[in-house]
Amino acid sequence: MTRQQQTVEVDPVLFRAVYDSPASLPGRHRWVTPEHDVRRLEKLLGMPPRSIGAPLWVSGDEPDCPKCARRVTWLDIVSSALHGVHEPAMIARVILGDRRYVNTEVPAAIAGVYCVDCRTPIAGLRSFKCHNWAYAFEELEAVVERMSGATDQPARSRPAATA
Repeated sequence: MTRQQQTVEVDPVLFRAVYDSPASLPGRHRWVTPEHDVRRLEKLLGMPPRSIGAPLWVSGDEPDCPKCARRVTWLDIVSSALHGVHEPAMIARVILGDRRYVNTEVPAAIAGVYCVDCRTPIAGLRSFKCHNWAYAFEELEAVVERMSGATDQPARSRPAATA
């Protein structure tokens, strides 16, 4: 029987209880995307510098590229996803937004990820997530507008969104 992948929005309380802990990530290893890769990721997406401030977690059976030994991070995942899978604005909304999504299946591995530096296929990558619980919605919209080249107008002040 083939299981169909499905991603569903979940209540923030349920998300935190089940998914917030790095210990919930599948795979033998869990690590955080280093700062220099987060800055490269922002540049790749066309985001203003320092837009991402939340830890970007990754987990898998082997943390490093088998060819160049570079640590696999969100940069590799996003770089791969930009090749015909997702648009930059959608990825920015996932990273910076206050809505949380989970996949309903536990993948054997995340398919289609390649090392950003040497383009070697990455096998055994199991999960990735971010902990960005307090990003103001208007600020997110301002970032997405700047990414698309729209007029950069200051965002209205509003208390930060919480998930």
